[in-house]
Amino acid sequence: MGLLYGIGAYGIWGLFPLYWPLLEPAGAVEILAHRMAWSLVAVVLALLVARRWAWIPELLRQPRKLGLIAVAAAVITMNWGVYIWAVNAGHVVESSLGYFINPLVTIAMGVVLLKERMRPAQWAAVGIAFAAVVVLAVGYGRPPWISLVLAFSFATYGLMKKKVNLGGLESLGAETAVLFLPAVGYLVWLGFQGSASFGSAGVGHMALLASTGLVTAVPLVFFGAAAIRVPLSMLGLLQYLAPVFQFLVGVLYFREAMPPERWAGFGLVWVALTLLTWDALRSARRTRGEAARLAACAAAKTPAPAPAPVEAPRP
Repeated sequence: MGLLYGIGAYGIWGLFPLYWPLLEPAGAVEILAHRMAWSLVAVVLALLVARRWAWIPELLRQPRKLGLIAVAAAVITMNWGVYIWAVNAGHVVESSLGYFINPLVTIAMGVVLLKERMRPAQWAAVGIAFAAVVVLAVGYGRPPWISLVLAFSFATYGLMKKKVNLGGLESLGAETAVLFLPAVGYLVWLGFQGSASFGSAGVGHMALLASTGLVTAVPLVFFGAAAIRVPLSMLGLLQYLAPVFQFLVGVLYFREAMPPERWAGFGLVWVALTLLTWDALRSARRTRGEAARLAACAAAKTPAPAPAPVEAPRP
């Protein structure tokens, strides 16, 4: 069941490029505002069903966490907005690249901001990814800014979530509560301007815009269910499903161009991710082996020999 939940979560995220064009003629900013507003509605309903409210008073007593949530809300707004615009503007493949390189950007941010130490394989993976960005910049005739914005904004969002340390639904509820009033204010302003698409493109279109809340909340619930049922190493492998699906949708469904230099850039990224995954699995295996050895020594009630230096696995 955990594997199915994980596939469901990353599968839905990976098929988002098929969903956003259905919301036209709404523009990217209007779609984003609806997503903010309806996400809060969906999360509140989910929290009502689960009766998970105890975290709210505790959160309100922590100004630092509230500030981090406000930053996370701003960053995920940027990520959502750029992604929706990019998909509807025909840049699905470049968007998928952002989520391919996101794990590498996260590692680099850990080194720069958190002073974490990288293993040699991780350094090599980050270096290969940098070379891939250079190759793609030459191929596009410009830096792949959509990919870079998506990767860095989502990595920053992950960093904020790590510091806040709230569950998936709880943190999304807090973030969308921050975004709710600006989003509704923008939608009301659009209505007064007579440029809102909500209500002017039929009942089906209204339902699709309202469903942005469910589309946001459901994969998050699936992800939470998967996270407590499958090993972290498997969850780390499943995360690549989303950009793979996005890439396939862009190439096979939307028929986006893939000239040789773009294939070369993506190939380098995939080599970097393969190296990163191999290193993470190897480190996790060594850590599990060391834990099993110590457990066996403890069970035999014998002093454990001095352990070989084993570096803790890093995300």
